[in-house]
Amino acid sequence: MSLENFGHYDQLEQYMLENNLDNTKVGRVIAEHKERYIVKTIQGEIDAEVTGSLRFAARNREDFPAVGDWVTLSSENSDFAMIHRILPRFSVIKRQAVGQFGETQIIATNIDYAFLVQAVDRDFNINRLERYLTLCYSSKVSPIIILSKVDLIGEPQLSEIFASIKGRVSNVPIITVSNETENGYEAISEIIETGKTYCILGSSGVGKSTLLNNLSGQTIMKTGSIGQKTHRGRHVTSHRELIILENGGILIDTPGMREMGLADSSEGLEVTFDNIVNHSRNCKFKNCTHTNEIGCSVINAVEKGEIDQETYKNYLKMEKENAYFELTTVEKRHKNKEFGKMVKNVKKEMKRNYY
Repeated sequence: MSLENFGHYDQLEQYMLENNLDNTKVGRVIAEHKERYIVKTIQGEIDAEVTGSLRFAARNREDFPAVGDWVTLSSENSDFAMIHRILPRFSVIKRQAVGQFGETQIIATNIDYAFLVQAVDRDFNINRLERYLTLCYSSKVSPIIILSKVDLIGEPQLSEIFASIKGRVSNVPIITVSNETENGYEAISEIIETGKTYCILGSSGVGKSTLLNNLSGQTIMKTGSIGQKTHRGRHVTSHRELIILENGGILIDTPGMREMGLADSSEGLEVTFDNIVNHSRNCKFKNCTHTNEIGCSVINAVEKGEIDQETYKNYLKMEKENAYFELTTVEKRHKNKEFGKMVKNVKKEMKRNYY
């Protein structure tokens, strides 16, 4: 099996040549748990952790490896390795860390396509779907909508759901599946390309695990002990997240997410709500918030029915959330800078008193 089977791509190969890394051992992170990793290499899977220098140089969580990352490795044996470098990412799916304003959590990296799974029987929510779409567009990932559990509702209900999506979402493929009868799985398999990486995004209980198992043709173990032979992380369990399918596609499962706080999503909002953005260019004021300004083209379009009322409300909510995240990030950077200055001054004072 070659690196291409794990999703290795030409630009990454070029980067390695330009940085004299062509003879360096590389692998792809397939699972992580509390800064412990399982990395897939040509030789097989290996437990790993980051080097002290990589840990010391890390400024935030994004500077640590995540599932989907390509990394350089060194190992003295076949059981354990040290991660020295994270190779450039072409896409990063991240969200606002739960309960930590201004902090981000990486969900997966180097993803080509995302399956956005919603169960039509209870989970379907068009506002949440727009949130997932914004996440994808911000991450430079192509979305594919998967409507699961279609066997649990009638044709009229399904048609109504289709109409609601088409009324607010454009240019995104929609596939319906039944986890019981497996209708629709052939359509998913047909669009999966060899060497491309796909992830599954959705809330808990929408059928993500069943979708993963059916696509892989096996029951994927959710947890497993790592580092047993080296006695490293003996009691740590990890979710095996990256699976190579029989047709050559690469699938990454992600935990079900009750909250999907957006992080750095300006670009994604522009794509998801392109109709609103296009109308905003005709607003009287450049800094129009589209809430109560006179001469607001967006409000005018909503009143005329050219922009869906619920889409407009969802946009305002997500725009406000994004603005708050950006403000919090700036404040956090300022505080970190001030703290750094304080530490530097304390060191100077201690040195002066010492001499």
